[in-house]
Amino acid sequence: MFPALAWGGLGVLAFSLTFPATRLALPAFGPVITGLGRAVIAAGLAGGALLASRTPVPSRADLGRLAIVSAGVVVGFPLLSAVALAHVGAGHAAILAGLLPAATAIAAVARAGERPSRRFWLAAGVGLVAVLTFAAVRGAGRPQPADLLLLAAVAAAGLGYAEGGALARTMPGWQVIAWALMLALPVLLPVSVYSLVTDLPPAPAASAWVGLAYVSVVSMFLGFVAWYRGLAAGGVARVGQLQLAQPVLTLGWAALLLGEHLDVVTAIAAAVVLAATAATQRARVERVADRKPRVDRTPRGAA
Repeated sequence: MFPALAWGGLGVLAFSLTFPATRLALPAFGPVITGLGRAVIAAGLAGGALLASRTPVPSRADLGRLAIVSAGVVVGFPLLSAVALAHVGAGHAAILAGLLPAATAIAAVARAGERPSRRFWLAAGVGLVAVLTFAAVRGAGRPQPADLLLLAAVAAAGLGYAEGGALARTMPGWQVIAWALMLALPVLLPVSVYSLVTDLPPAPAASAWVGLAYVSVVSMFLGFVAWYRGLAAGGVARVGQLQLAQPVLTLGWAALLLGEHLDVVTAIAAAVVLAATAATQRARVERVADRKPRVDRTPRGAA
């Protein structure tokens, strides 16, 4: 059986190309189409899969939880990160996205009933400090507007990841992202069509089409199929820490595909974050639901 960490790793690999692909699409399609239009395309795939499998409509309670997933990973993270990437490079954004595991772990405590150990929080904290230090150095001592957008995007994604991972324990992961996409479609479709009509240049470059296709098909749908399956099987907080490796992968893709320069500061930040990833994977994370009740072994009649 494919292990949880392998599913999570596939998700991280898919997501690691999101920022470079977004940068390819942005010059031609702008942040609205690149950030929100991707979900419209992905919703077409999701709707087809739901119809083909004759999947029943989720319960009202599940629809409420799916709305949280939709707000976080279908609308919030894609739009905020696309706007930010119009002003900073993919490598810069990737380091700030190293905060995603911490955000996911915090959300897992609130939404998925998980209780990470002290060792887990210590390792995650080291990664968090590395990311914040990098942002301060890059921003001459203070975050830039694009950094603030990325931080908001991270918070939105952390909530969507945790809620979706918890929900994937009771329904297949692909259905979680599929229904989240369908819930957002009535709002995103008219917005995307309007932006497409008013802002699309006459002839987008082939690279822009490739970037848009990737973030729509892989980042917005297929990557989540693997990601939510891994979160559900291995625990939201623990598997979520695999994202600490995502900045390193994204830096490599940014250098290879976009020609972005990898300097010493970025390399050091990436190395510290990667080390923190390895440490979190050795730490224990407990689910509240899995705790065994304490048994009173005092003999009857004893004082």
